[in-house]
Amino acid sequence: MSNIILERPDETTQDIELLDGKTKLRKWLNMNFRIEMTDGRVLIGVFLCTDRDANVILGACSEYLKSSEGVAEEPRVLGLVMVPGRHIVSIQIDDTTPPQKYYYDE
Repeated sequence: MSNIILERPDETTQDIELLDGKTKLRKWLNMNFRIEMTDGRVLIGVFLCTDRDANVILGACSEYLKSSEGVAEEPRVLGLVMVPGRHIVSIQIDDTTPPQKYYYDE
């Protein structure tokens, strides 16, 4: 006998996990993300979508580079960006930057 309690009798555990993942992704839509990349760049932009390969689309994106002394340089505005998942080191919600007016609605 299983200890798992399902919402509806016809749902499987995998279906519930997928719904939880979709719920998380929907909650993150239009939030500012800070993505660190393998080459040391930091991208900050509005999270618009992702795919199964962990590629991420950011809108109103700016790129931040560190100089050799470790001091952050002026940001470079990129606009709409696709970040390949294989180059992402970390992703964080960036609450230090004011939200941009770049919204995706269904």
